This record gives sequence, C-alpha cells and structure tokens, in this order.
Amino acid sequence: MGFIALFIVGAAAGFLATRLMKIEADVITTVSVGVLGALVGGVLLRTSLAVMGWAAGFVGAVLGAMALIWLWQRYWPK
Repeated sequence: MGFIALFIVGAAAGFLATRLMKIEADVITTVSVGVLGALVGGVLLRTSLAVMGWAAGFVGAVLGAMALIWLWQRYWPK
C-alpha cells in the first residue's frame, strides 16, 4: 500500500476505531493510531486482503487500531 493510501486508510480507521471505543483523542493521535493499526492489521490480514480485496484491509486497519487503543488504555492510563 502506498504511503498516501496508508495515511488515508489509517486516518479513517483511527477515526472509526476511536468512535467505536468511545474515546476522545486529538487528530494527531487518532491518525497515528490509525496508521499504526493499518500497519498491524495489514500484516495480520495480508492473506485475507488477497482474497477479499481492499475491504479486508480496512477491516484489518480498524481492528489493528482498536487493539492499539486497548493496549494504550490498558498500559498507559491517564
């Protein structure tokens, strides 16, 4: 996935993940979590991506972002 596409998918995934997990985060945090989640989800779901197309990549990005948010809340509480 190109850098621009990764950024766009990551931003959307981060936004969706923060809303699904009901946390308020600034834009930079949301995009960062989304991009990292896209990387994590992309690596974990690369096989599914080949079978199902870009939708699997987006699902993986959202799941990866949600996993990072969970880890962030669990190990770095406010």
